[in-house]
Amino acid sequence: MSGPLRVNCERGLSGADLRGLDAGDTVELTGCVLTLRDASAARLVSAEKERHALPVALAGQVMYAVGPSPPKPGEVVGSAGPTTTARLAPYLPALLASGVRGIIGKGELHGDAAAAFVQYGAVYFAAIGGLGALLAKHIVRADVVAYPDLGPEAVYRFEVVDFPLTVIIDLAGRNFHETARARWRRTADRSS
Repeated sequence: MSGPLRVNCERGLSGADLRGLDAGDTVELTGCVLTLRDASAARLVSAEKERHALPVALAGQVMYAVGPSPPKPGEVVGSAGPTTTARLAPYLPALLASGVRGIIGKGELHGDAAAAFVQYGAVYFAAIGGLGALLAKHIVRADVVAYPDLGPEAVYRFEVVDFPLTVIIDLAGRNFHETARARWRRTADRSS
């Protein structure tokens, strides 16, 4: 298991930061992440395709698939649990080609979306779904940095501290969902 991964939002994340992370490792991420959802991902990819200036630099970033709820008084952000990453599958190859080094979400990825992590040297992290209120306690600052008209689908910059994650797809393309399922089948076969 790897120790906490520290991310400095000024310098971004490099391939060297990701080397040594294996599928199944748990990580505590500290630094800045950008958020995205379907609408903001579509806008970013469209802007890049049309060669318009992007409202945020993507190179070296970790992006969190989330649509945070409004904060209650005294909170930085409301519930901030991961959304299903497969919904972003059409946009992932373009985002990763733009230099995004990590995606945080939930659920399994297949096909081109999964292969793009290896092709572009990025890692897929999962946060635990259903724990949005608990995950929000690891977010110490939240600022909208692009597309405020999209409400919860706007791009936020979250400053996170010890944000708990699991590596699902590592740089070598190992997929924790597949290896865990195979291990479970072997255990089940031995038990029967």
